[in-house]
Amino acid sequence: MKIVVFNVKYSENLGDGLLAECVETALMKGADGIEVETIDLAGRRAYATGSGGRRRLALGLLRRLPFFVRRRLVRLVLERRLNKLRRLWDDKIALADAVIIGGGNLFQDDDLNFPLKIGEVLDCVSRHDRPLAVYAVGVSKQWSEPAYDLFARLRRTRLVHLSVRDGFAKDNWQEHFPEGPSAKIVRDPGLLVHATPIAEKPASSSKRQLTVGLCVTDPVILDRHGKDHASHIPFSGIGAYRDLIGVLLDDGQRVVLFCNGAREDQLFAERIRTSVNKHRVVAGGMLDIASRPRVPADLIQTIQSMDVILAHRLHACIAAYALKIPHVGLAWDSKVEGFFNSVGREAYFIKDSLSPAVHVALLLKAAEKEGIEGLRHRVTIAEAHAGISNMRRHLVGCDVCAISGIQSVRSRNTE
Repeated sequence: MKIVVFNVKYSENLGDGLLAECVETALMKGADGIEVETIDLAGRRAYATGSGGRRRLALGLLRRLPFFVRRRLVRLVLERRLNKLRRLWDDKIALADAVIIGGGNLFQDDDLNFPLKIGEVLDCVSRHDRPLAVYAVGVSKQWSEPAYDLFARLRRTRLVHLSVRDGFAKDNWQEHFPEGPSAKIVRDPGLLVHATPIAEKPASSSKRQLTVGLCVTDPVILDRHGKDHASHIPFSGIGAYRDLIGVLLDDGQRVVLFCNGAREDQLFAERIRTSVNKHRVVAGGMLDIASRPRVPADLIQTIQSMDVILAHRLHACIAAYALKIPHVGLAWDSKVEGFFNSVGREAYFIKDSLSPAVHVALLLKAAEKEGIEGLRHRVTIAEAHAGISNMRRHLVGCDVCAISGIQSVRSRNTE
């Protein structure tokens, strides 16, 4: 059986690659005769290896444009790109026995970026009448009318499985499609990282002090994709990081800045270190920056080298949880809060942008001391395995497991 999976595997944010590799491994595990191919919705065919800041510049320029101009520009660029990808996707789906869209935050209206891409995939799936699973996706609250129309092309497909990754996503799906089909909640596939080749057991070390990993995210990203303006998001500026690092260093802890792979995040980490060095003398080896990860295995290796981490990025937190690395999350998108709620770690989730550095440092120390509760962790991982196994069964037995199509609904949220 040939399964084609659509997501954004080769994004510079390696959390997307991590979950894509988890999906591939889990689909084939214990299932003879299943072949899996992942197709990146942006047309990428490998993990990025170059350097530069063009993406950050483009995001900054888009942010300054009026909404209607930005959307028109994005649509023009994407439609040209999709004209080139359409034939490839059509050929791949024609040769496949089933198609999966997921996981990841794919059902969001980011200037029609994902709606246009997924709409094109849905057209191809419908044309070839292949069974479709939408698996463990994120769903944003606000969709424009064009985005809804593109996503609603699901009603033309043979949909055999529909799941989202948290309660927020389920509520949003229900709001967009109140007449169905309903989505079930499954665990994010990134939780299965421990079962993939990219998560090798780390070498033992003799660290003399606690190592705190700060996974940094460029404020431009937080401002563009977050639910609030960056100024209302914790750790959205250099000053907040500098203050926290000062507290941690004064307490004798080693600090390592790292990122999920995006080049703008790595540059932001370098700016943070420069700022700290301007304000204080730092002993050798006490403040470092990890090399920018180029593939998911690099990111996992970095996370495994920490005693505790602080992060905005969802899959830094998910990978840390899966690998039993204590972690503290930062609010900026409901998907992160949804994950912390789902695993009972609300106490280690920071919502207040004005949280004092001393408080954050104490929370990191408490998280490291408490660790990851064993029984709940085992249950969570088992649920992640069960979720993807159930989805695979739906695809294999799709002839008798079709979900009814989506009813057309015209009362939409608009931006």
